[in-house]
Amino acid sequence: MELRLCNPFRHIIPLPSNYSNQITSSSQARSLSVRSSHLGPNESRKLVLEVKEKLEKDHQSLPVGKNGRDDEDFILWFLKDRKFSVQESVEKLHKAIKWRQEFGVSELSQDSVKNIAETGKAYVHDFLDVNGRPVLIVDAAKHFPAVHDPAENEKLCVFLIEKALSALPEGREEILGIFDLRGFGTENSDLKFITFLFDVFYCYYPKRLGQVLFVDAPFIFKPIWQLAKPLLKSYASVVRFCSVETVRKEYFTEATLPAKFRD
Repeated sequence: MELRLCNPFRHIIPLPSNYSNQITSSSQARSLSVRSSHLGPNESRKLVLEVKEKLEKDHQSLPVGKNGRDDEDFILWFLKDRKFSVQESVEKLHKAIKWRQEFGVSELSQDSVKNIAETGKAYVHDFLDVNGRPVLIVDAAKHFPAVHDPAENEKLCVFLIEKALSALPEGREEILGIFDLRGFGTENSDLKFITFLFDVFYCYYPKRLGQVLFVDAPFIFKPIWQLAKPLLKSYASVVRFCSVETVRKEYFTEATLPAKFRD
């Protein structure tokens, strides 16, 4: 199976010759975009139905049902992400739904990722953080790209994202990612997987990743981060480098703290 990622940062768009004359109109467009993000339920519902109709008309081959072209909650989330632009939402939804179909997201299960999951490299924590967010934990020292099958790593990643999102409490929209970098070495380095992870969130799970903690990053991780950061663009802003003590004090209670951060 070939995975085709949607990299939002790979194109450089040249400025139009009349760019200076478009500043005012661009500002007005941004203002409209901000206003549109606060649409009432009736206006939002109208746009959801419009997107739904366009998907049915132009992309009939896409599946229906949960996370399909007729899933109104799914459509609304992408509308919010695209600031209620119908055309942009249709385009992004088409790519996302097609990717889910090709990747086989609905077919992922605990059994299908059992072997790679048993490495303990990544899992969803049993408790929410203090902000009510499901927590996805990655033990970077257990990730060996030279040994583990990249396709299996990707399946585990997507399975755990789905699992974390299924644990979202009512009214919550984002999850917390924690990369435990204690014991990280050159053999654990995997720039390709880091960009895969953030690319998947941008294209197919927009605005679902609230924050990422890089815990106790060793000196050897710094050059890797310098390479990764430009590729992540705006997503780099959700990353926070912190200590184990910060995780204990700011993100969990004594009862909900992950076992690996207790020592």
